Amino acid sequence: MKKPALLVATTGWNAETWAERLRARLSDRDILATDRTGLFQGPDAALAPVHYVLVWKPQQAMLDRLNGLRVIFSLGAGVDHIFALPRLPDVPVVRMVDADLTRRMTEHVIWQCLDHLRLGATCRRQQREHRWRDIEPPAARQVTVGIMGLGVMGRRAADALVSLGFNVRGWARTTKALAGIETFAGRDGLDAFLAGTDILVSLLPLTEGTRRLVDLKLLKTLRKSGPLGGAVFINAGRGGTQVEADIVTALRDGTLSGASLDVFEEEPLSPQSPLWDFDTVTITPHVAAVSDPEALAWQITEQIEALERGEPLRNCVDPRRGY
Repeated sequence: MKKPALLVATTGWNAETWAERLRARLSDRDILATDRTGLFQGPDAALAPVHYVLVWKPQQAMLDRLNGLRVIFSLGAGVDHIFALPRLPDVPVVRMVDADLTRRMTEHVIWQCLDHLRLGATCRRQQREHRWRDIEPPAARQVTVGIMGLGVMGRRAADALVSLGFNVRGWARTTKALAGIETFAGRDGLDAFLAGTDILVSLLPLTEGTRRLVDLKLLKTLRKSGPLGGAVFINAGRGGTQVEADIVTALRDGTLSGASLDVFEEEPLSPQSPLWDFDTVTITPHVAAVSDPEALAWQITEQIEALERGEPLRNCVDPRRGY
């Protein structure tokens, strides 16, 4: 008799890519997959043995068909794509905490911070103009990076930036204590955190408390007198935490001297967005931390097998907080 089945349910992705890797590890059970619309084309009877679903932007109609569901696994570190649904079954939601994902996010944050530190936009502009002019990048020790969101990824990025010589501070919803890093917490600590920050890095999850948090008022609180000639905003967390019209305004009026955006309110970013046209802005297509199917297949396999031995799940999401 086969063990409980697993369904890979993704919208816009090829679910079979993930299903193939899971079949290699979980050969003693059925691994089903949706099509690119996020729907399973087989009968409900085929879904009856499904206890586990691995999702990215799941369809409500798909989850409604899973009467035997025990666990929802997110295909990424974020879970807002799950909690955006109007209703969810009363089962644990598990997010991915993977060393590879964390390393990739750390690489992205370091890349963007160093690019702004070394005046990359100025170098690229001079190259386009065929101009050779001296520039004087500041030292890392002269620049303060403020990280919003001190989860696993935020803490790792903070440690890496400290090792490069940056001054680093952090902000989170609740008080965190990190060695060598000044931390702030809650709304009461936000303005003080921002006022001493030259490069603001957002790695926040999307919750009701963070939705549209990064607006013009917040950006105007950043330090403008630092060695970069103005404040910089980097978002590799969730696009719903920012107000893009306000970022455009901030770039135009000098509140921001530059930005690096990997996530957006609506994805893909519209070709008509003015953000494309700033030479001080780096646009990347939501690739700061791309999930590795092989690494996540191993993690999901381990979690399922542990659960069936009677052990607790790891990295469960608190539905009240949304992360």
